[in-house]
Amino acid sequence: MAAPRSIGSLTISFGLVAIPVKLYSATQSTGQISFNMLHKACGSRVKQQYICAKEEVVVPREDIVKGYEFSKDQYVMFTPEELKALEETGTHTADITEFVPLKSVDPVYFDKAYYLGPDKGGAKPYALLARALRESGRCAIGRWAARGKQYIVMIRPVEDLVEGLVMQQLLYAGEVRALRDIDIPKMDVKPQELKLAQQLIEQQSADKFDPAQYTDEVRSRIEAAVQKKVEGQEITTTEEPEKGAQVIDLMEALRASLEKKPARKAQAEKPAAKKAAKK
Repeated sequence: MAAPRSIGSLTISFGLVAIPVKLYSATQSTGQISFNMLHKACGSRVKQQYICAKEEVVVPREDIVKGYEFSKDQYVMFTPEELKALEETGTHTADITEFVPLKSVDPVYFDKAYYLGPDKGGAKPYALLARALRESGRCAIGRWAARGKQYIVMIRPVEDLVEGLVMQQLLYAGEVRALRDIDIPKMDVKPQELKLAQQLIEQQSADKFDPAQYTDEVRSRIEAAVQKKVEGQEITTTEEPEKGAQVIDLMEALRASLEKKPARKAQAEKPAAKKAAKK
């Protein structure tokens, strides 16, 4: 795999400290599978058109402007120049405003992530910030202006053979719904139910999350179907497997789950036990 290329540079600024860093995309597109809209009769592509709701005529792109609906069917229009003037000016700086405990930031606020790497002259302060954040259990919260918008960002330490930093865009408070708005009835949990649930959690526990063990099965299925179509093969649909009888009783469901799923630890110990027996 080719080495990642920097997509930009910025400066992490807090107090009188300025750390020049390079910006890298933390994620990569696997080439999302997309389908085009076709005319069923002849298989040709269809074009999208904009129709005026009042005059019922096709409106060309050069005659389209953006508008904000301030009341039912009432709009104020903005020219491209007016919208451009409202955009935030990019500063190429992430201005840190505070340091907070990393655990205090709920992942529900996480948005796009970027890796940060030291730029020229920034290796030592970069390493110092990464180590200080990791050992303090804190992250940096600040603001970053880019692409005409202003973002809240969190800079947090990560460790993957080397100590580094990730800049995570965060959602604003108004973009995240509060859990208390969801109707969740308060229920009493019996001690024996809690014990069985904890046993089930322990049975299926791992030391850490390994994303490599999860693959996009839907994508693989679509790719295989597309290839068959290209080769002129028929696609047969498989019947859905019959679902087992639903267990209504919670205690019975927990017990059945414990009996059905072999413990991870027991599976890991089996090869070692066989080797010991051979010796």
